[in-house]
Amino acid sequence: MPQLTLFIGKGGVGKTTVSAAYALHRSVRHKASVLLLSTDPAHSLSDIFGQPLGAQPRKLRLAAKARLDVWQVNAEKQFRAFLNRHKENLLSILEASIFSRADIEPLLETTMPGMSEMAALLAISDALASAEYDEIMIDTAPIGHTLRLFALPQYFSTFLDVLELASSRDRLLAERFGGSLKASANPLVGQWRSMVEAVRAALLVHARIFLVATPEKFALEESRRAVRLLRSLSPGLDLAAIILNKAVLSSPHCTTCRARHSATRAARGFLRRQFPNKQLYISEDAGAPIMGPRLLAFGDHVFAGKRIAWNSGPPPKAPELRLARVNWPILDRPLTMVLGKGGVGKTTVSASLGFNTRLRAEAAVDICSVDPAPSLDDIFQTDVSDQPRPVLGDSQFRASEMDALAVFRTWARGIRQMIDEATTAEVSAVHVDLWFERQLFTQLLESVPPGLDEILAVLRVLDLLQKPLQKPRSGVLIDMAPTGHALDLLRTPERILVWTRLLLKSLAHHRTLALARDAGAKIAELGKTVRDFLDVLRNSGRTRVYAVMLPEALPDRQTERLIAELAKLRISTAAIFVNRVLFKEDVRRCRRCSRTRQWQLATLGKLSARYAPVPLYIVRNFAHEIAGEKALRRFVGELWRLA
Repeated sequence: MPQLTLFIGKGGVGKTTVSAAYALHRSVRHKASVLLLSTDPAHSLSDIFGQPLGAQPRKLRLAAKARLDVWQVNAEKQFRAFLNRHKENLLSILEASIFSRADIEPLLETTMPGMSEMAALLAISDALASAEYDEIMIDTAPIGHTLRLFALPQYFSTFLDVLELASSRDRLLAERFGGSLKASANPLVGQWRSMVEAVRAALLVHARIFLVATPEKFALEESRRAVRLLRSLSPGLDLAAIILNKAVLSSPHCTTCRARHSATRAARGFLRRQFPNKQLYISEDAGAPIMGPRLLAFGDHVFAGKRIAWNSGPPPKAPELRLARVNWPILDRPLTMVLGKGGVGKTTVSASLGFNTRLRAEAAVDICSVDPAPSLDDIFQTDVSDQPRPVLGDSQFRASEMDALAVFRTWARGIRQMIDEATTAEVSAVHVDLWFERQLFTQLLESVPPGLDEILAVLRVLDLLQKPLQKPRSGVLIDMAPTGHALDLLRTPERILVWTRLLLKSLAHHRTLALARDAGAKIAELGKTVRDFLDVLRNSGRTRVYAVMLPEALPDRQTERLIAELAKLRISTAAIFVNRVLFKEDVRRCRRCSRTRQWQLATLGKLSARYAPVPLYIVRNFAHEIAGEKALRRFVGELWRLA
């Protein structure tokens, strides 16, 4: 079996850069045949290598004399190909249960929730089965969704139990009521079990896991929480190594670099205490993008300890910024959403928008994070739970972080009770016990399906919109998940409408059953609520959407794709916040910061030309992270707009 290596970490810590550099280092310096695979729905391997990549593995031109293939998994194509191969067998299993082909086939044609994670699992399975590579490396999605990938083999196993139960209907009923019918095991279920077991062993037993972190406190705290959750999934699951990325190893006469040097020292101590006896690699901050041919030198620097000439090659020339000082926006719509790539400061900007509104307007604010790896509690320096509660001592500033698992279990309990009542009843004085149906639904509700976050996040937003705070109010502020999964969330309402129409059509065939009538009423009500939500989402008079980015090459390209995808969804972008911008007086004579600033100016020049009608807000770089009321007050005291 090839060696499987996964690079995990908070969004924005540099997983893509580090994994790409490691793949080049192993293939070129160690002559290994390598496949680098991205499971992040917001791919950027193509950007970082400067080469178009398809939905199948493609040889990397940069490694002409080595064997390095790169694969950006297209979730929909990957999952559809798998489903089409097995569709007839799957339908035959489900037809043997309480469902008909007419019920199931239309649902299989729709876009499934959690497709990104399921496609990633299938891609890993295909790569392992190919036996073409010595090493397979995975550039993962931000940590919240990567944890879902690790949990997916267990979900698949549970789903296969459901399929096995469905395919054994006649045998189980015969056994229960005294028959002797025997059924052979379904070959498709056995085939899938073998696949799942191979991937489970590769992921949860044999995989090497490299944690990528930066010296920022938020990134370190999230890393610590993520590793704890990771270890809870499997006794043998643990880290192989840690990469402390974007480290500043010297302390020049620069306020920014001195603060980052101090943070780097503290981070090294934190990582050694939290993860003793683990290999710790240090990667120095370049002050410039690491892309294309520079990746190999960067890989040698990180993984072989070689020095690297950071200042080779001049940064692009760019004009000085023309800025106008402005006030932070005040929330003035029922719904505000903040989107962006992982690690760009979405949560900081979200918290600041809410805090500024509380300072300057007589309006209540309800902020909710739907990111599976939230950090509102870090910013507000208090525990933030699934239920809205006041923060910063302000009863009209409430925060919550969605706990998808808790919401699902509460919902599942209610559904299970409804099914129990409906399948054990008196009908015309005749006792009816739909034993098999109850067993099948109960087993389905025991598993937590992938894609749950997106569905429940939509329902949470609906719930917040329907439960107003005391008036006057500003509405609801949503701190979204990183780009790929945020777009999945915004596509989910349309998907829910498709499912509701198909389910209502299927239930119409069973309208003589009380359960079908009750379920139909709930589904019709959900469909109406989701249609109302779509009306709010697409109406710029009721919803504002802000994008957050860093003035760097990779976030720039991802933000361009994000705004294009939002436009396809008929959602307009109200403004773009460009975070952590270095000003001239911040840089002084520091070579690293001067180099960084030149690259920032070049990026900002492109933004100004590309988004002329869209307001571009410039958020100055702060040497220290924003946490607590005092820091937030200082943060919202300064904002600039690119003229």
